[in-house]
Amino acid sequence: MPPQKEPSVYDLAYRGKTAAVKILINENQNLKTETDENKRMLIHWASLGGHEDLVIYLLSIGFPVDPEDDMGMTPLILASSGGRKSVVKILLKEGANANAKTQEGHSSLQYAASKNWVEICETLLENGANINITDVRGATPLHRAASKGNINVVKHLLEHEKDLKINAKDIYGNTALHLACEEDRQEEAKLLVAHGADVFSENKEKKTPLDLASLGLVRQLKEIQKKSESTK
Repeated sequence: MPPQKEPSVYDLAYRGKTAAVKILINENQNLKTETDENKRMLIHWASLGGHEDLVIYLLSIGFPVDPEDDMGMTPLILASSGGRKSVVKILLKEGANANAKTQEGHSSLQYAASKNWVEICETLLENGANINITDVRGATPLHRAASKGNINVVKHLLEHEKDLKINAKDIYGNTALHLACEEDRQEEAKLLVAHGADVFSENKEKKTPLDLASLGLVRQLKEIQKKSESTK
């Protein structure tokens, strides 16, 4: 049986082995600035693993709060994507940029909306995250949540109606309602229309959300729209 490979310091950080990481840093101060093959620092791995005590320690000895890996991911983006609520709060408190983006333009809020992490979405918005932030394809957090069927995130985003651009279009001309209808996310689609989403908005293929919806959903959306218009 071949000998087992010793875990790297990055593996230890991801697993939350704080004592072991402290010893290795004390032995080699270069670990404060070194990265692995993906250009990730120890704080990236500690954040992704959700280890608050290790993240706090690393920040206390001078680790940067917003380093980027080779894909542009920051510790906050990784923690937000991984559902690490406590680490997200720590990083934001220490000044992490809530609107940092990866090379694909994905932000912490977009990842949290896509993964259905409602509390993280709320925390990010409370700390300056742009609710209408877009990726390279023009998709907003609402696009992501609606297409995935993350009803609770959709509800939370709609609570910010004053700031939310409910009819924002991606590069294909699709609104969040287009995507909800295309994916047959019926509850999300009905909720969007009840809050003013435009059922007649055309994408670049000249299709409206109604063109992409099932017949049963079309009837329901038209009824909701009529009720909304009658109460205005």
